[in-house]
Amino acid sequence: MLQQILHDMYIDPELLAELSDVQKHILFYKMREEQLRRWREREAWEALSQGDGLRPPKVKRASDKHIQWLLGEDGEVWVWVMGEGPGDKPYEEISEELIAERARLQAQREAEELWKQKEAEITKKFRDALANEKARILAEKWKVEMEDRKAAKVLEEHIHEEFKRKEEEERKRGEEQIRLQEEQRAKELYWSLKQAQLRCQASEKEEQEWEEQLRRSKAADEERSRRAQRARDEYRRHSLRAIQKGTVAGLSSMFQELGQNHEQESRLYHHLPGPGPPPPLAVPVRTWERPLRPLSREVIVRWFKEEQLPRRAGFERNTKSIAPWFHGIISRENAEDLLENMTEGAFLIRVSEKIWGYTLSYRLQKGFKHFLVDASGDFYSFLGVDPNRHATLTDLIDFHKEEIITVSGGELLQEPCGQRDSPPDYHLLFE
Repeated sequence: MLQQILHDMYIDPELLAELSDVQKHILFYKMREEQLRRWREREAWEALSQGDGLRPPKVKRASDKHIQWLLGEDGEVWVWVMGEGPGDKPYEEISEELIAERARLQAQREAEELWKQKEAEITKKFRDALANEKARILAEKWKVEMEDRKAAKVLEEHIHEEFKRKEEEERKRGEEQIRLQEEQRAKELYWSLKQAQLRCQASEKEEQEWEEQLRRSKAADEERSRRAQRARDEYRRHSLRAIQKGTVAGLSSMFQELGQNHEQESRLYHHLPGPGPPPPLAVPVRTWERPLRPLSREVIVRWFKEEQLPRRAGFERNTKSIAPWFHGIISRENAEDLLENMTEGAFLIRVSEKIWGYTLSYRLQKGFKHFLVDASGDFYSFLGVDPNRHATLTDLIDFHKEEIITVSGGELLQEPCGQRDSPPDYHLLFE
């Protein structure tokens, strides 16, 4: 089944839903390995074709453009989010202050220009008026006698002071007018910038949503990378454990090649229920063509009777009794109902409707896990998780009573979940 998935690079969504998170990541890891293998083959073929002159080589354009990121003390890319740093003001307050400051500076520049014009006008106005008045006084005083010139000088000074006082008053009025205009202009600019900001909020909101989506996508990529690394570590751990335990592939086929001695046949005779001698341990020659996937319950029952009963699937070791953890063709919901009131570590094995094999349902402290057990060949193993290949279903159960199923979950099989109804849910399989 795994070979078929890797060949087609496709897995049925219903089958994918039956896999646990760890199984999904192991399967993703293997599919990625297959993609890399095909890519390397294609690259090697293209290199060979270019060497033989069958295909022109690809011309790579050199570019001197590059990006260099500013790094922080931890070696990662340095990022500062305005309003979120230590001691930063809230973003809204910073935005309001920036808008108000921009409006104030713009109004100040405009007020300075207006004041320069106003000051030039006032200076010119009083300079011209003073020059005209001096000319008039001089014209009149030249007619009077010399003894009146002192009085004319005093009058001139008095007039000069009067003009200076009026000029200062005019300046103050001008400054006050410019100040009021500056305040009014600052308010106008503030509301203009505020309205522009409000108009941009829609696009900014979309940009923020896109950035948030990008951040979540990056976080999801990092999480997938971590899970894939854990999956690879778990795959290596199980592989090493398989070598240590000696549970290698082809155990059943080895018995088929070597044959069984009389002692094995005698022992198996006491293992199987019902009258008559038991069939051999090896899988019998099929008299029917098994489809790629189970199509109906009738087909599953036939498969179990013809292929699994001879291999003592569901029986306890060295007894005629059906194992307490074995169940028939029940759904995921029924399995979770059976495990609902049990403690963590409780488990059961049920016949799968998705693959030629079984599903191990496991009780967590909060929730459940389900692991697919592939039985389409001459061995039993978890699909995508466990490279250990076990000769019998009981061997797989006993093995994982001592060895955890996944490193991340630490699942150990402890208490089997038995039957609650009568007749038991597996009665169709043994009729």
